[in-house]
Amino acid sequence: MPGFTDGLAAVNGQQIAYSTGGDGPPVLLLHGFPQTRALWAVIAPILARTHRVVAADLRGYGGSSKPAEMEAYSFREMGGDMAALMTALGHETFDLIGHDRGARTAHRMALDYPDRIASMQVMDIVPTHLLLDDLQRATALSYYHWFFLAQPAPFPERLIGSDPDYFFETCLLGWGAARSEDFAPDQMQAYRAAWRDPDAIRGMCNDYRAAIHVDMALDAQDLDRRITCPAHILWGADGAMGQQYDVPATWADRCAAPPRATPMPGGHFFPDTAPQDTAQALLEFLNAQGKA
Repeated sequence: MPGFTDGLAAVNGQQIAYSTGGDGPPVLLLHGFPQTRALWAVIAPILARTHRVVAADLRGYGGSSKPAEMEAYSFREMGGDMAALMTALGHETFDLIGHDRGARTAHRMALDYPDRIASMQVMDIVPTHLLLDDLQRATALSYYHWFFLAQPAPFPERLIGSDPDYFFETCLLGWGAARSEDFAPDQMQAYRAAWRDPDAIRGMCNDYRAAIHVDMALDAQDLDRRITCPAHILWGADGAMGQQYDVPATWADRCAAPPRATPMPGGHFFPDTAPQDTAQALLEFLNAQGKA
């Protein structure tokens, strides 16, 4: 990321890798599966023109710690890492943006740290509890990886480890409206370097195991709680979520105020395939909050 500085912070019992740059109100960017903070290579420098941007690797991904225990990968634990990171960097309140697993972490953070999150933008997810508790046949077929990765170790790890590029690239191209040429070669190479690590493969499997075995119970306790900060819901118009759900409606009763809703061109990985459009939509919402 041009103009960004890389760091490694010892927080919440983990080592969290991050990049930071720009000046202005702080904003935290959280990537999803099977990526790293390299997701933001185009988007972060655009946001950094007006904001202090922090892009971090979730635990289990990229350059961050990869603990062995499945329970360590709940979205609450991941959110605790990121809250502690922002404290360590001197940001008590901040705007929050997440895609995929990073968006699910952002949702949990908005519930667990309501006084710290100035705004929340989540990309191409429906709430975790809703997706799993009312699982649709089409969703199960599209998102089969949720249940494959959640199988007991070492079954998925061994199968993925035999050809990680094939498995993870199939994920990138399999969730709607993406072609290999849509991904920047340098970003794709960064993803490959990260997901070839056996510890990262184990970490990503544990992420999905924890969603079913830990996060479902945590979310069930919080179904009556509302996101109190301003919220922005973005989704890929041609992706599985956009085709199978009224995505904004799935968030309506989880937010204290009606969230902004923005369909984006492409499928699930629109931050990769349409980074300029994504940056513009994110920045417009951030700027609107600054004027409120």
